[in-house]
Amino acid sequence: MRRFADRVAVVTGAAQGIGAATARRLAAEGATVAVVDLDLDRTRGTVDEIVAAGGRASGHGCDVTDGPAVVELIDRVVETYGRLDILVNNAGITRDNLLFKMPAQDWEAVLRTNLTSMFHCCQAAQRHMVAARYGKIVNLSSRSALGNRGQANYAAAKAGVQGFTATLAIELGPFNINVNAVAPGYIATAMTAATAERVGLRPEEHQQRAADQTPLRRVGQPEEVAAVVAFLASDDASYVSGQTLYVNGGAR
Repeated sequence: MRRFADRVAVVTGAAQGIGAATARRLAAEGATVAVVDLDLDRTRGTVDEIVAAGGRASGHGCDVTDGPAVVELIDRVVETYGRLDILVNNAGITRDNLLFKMPAQDWEAVLRTNLTSMFHCCQAAQRHMVAARYGKIVNLSSRSALGNRGQANYAAAKAGVQGFTATLAIELGPFNINVNAVAPGYIATAMTAATAERVGLRPEEHQQRAADQTPLRRVGQPEEVAAVVAFLASDDASYVSGQTLYVNGGAR
């Protein structure tokens, strides 16, 4: 299936985890993918995997919290490939702590990386998408948007993603641009492994605890989230906009 033949996609935070899986999935279905991460060297693994599998990709280093740098990135992608059809805002960090111990700089860093970066990327991308009267934007939220102990900063940012997504769908819909969000539950990534270490558990133990509380009795894999992102980025989801789709194994 090549739903993205002739499409050009930008995926942020694509060096590992959900971002890398999404970049691989879009490329496998025909997209040319701009693989973006904070450091260019970090993108090379994902780019090499895509190219080795017969896909098309290029690596780009960019601090997505830097508005002018994001504009330069998006313009460079459009100049290189002639278009921008898909934007996946996946870049994110955690700086977990209980509220009374959370430094202000950790609050600000998480909001800036997980939410403000999406503002920069969407604002830069929409100029090209509006002109083309076509675009698909998929933002990564999280089940933590519903509240999660020790993640006041992350939960606030991911809840903000959902409101931001719904608003952009209203503003950009008249230009044939779909904007949606995906909210993963527990996914086995380097980020959740770091969370496990923070609470003094091995990643396997942490995953098992999460699995025991999930109706499907397992944790998710990055590729399972990538499949949902790919659906929302495709014309199969042409009448879906302003939605947040939870990918969490049935957890409530």
